Amino acid sequence: MAKETVHIVQAYVAGRGKGLKAEQQIGCKTAEEARRKAERLAPLREGVVAFSASADVELGDYDENPDILFKAGRLPFPFDQAG
Repeated sequence: MAKETVHIVQAYVAGRGKGLKAEQQIGCKTAEEARRKAERLAPLREGVVAFSASADVELGDYDENPDILFKAGRLPFPFDQAG
């Protein structure tokens, strides 16, 4: 298994009722790039989160405790937790 750190921005738009619908994830080369992209998207989306996680991308195995770089707006579990 080749573990690497991935930096991802995940944005959410309004779904049915009070639900949220995830947009396609945006992969970034650095944590700083992910944070900047999330900050720019925040005013345009219901919610947005940028995070870094160690992962084996080939197997789709991601760390269960990502490092949150930025979050704003309404987010689903587990991103809605304090911190």
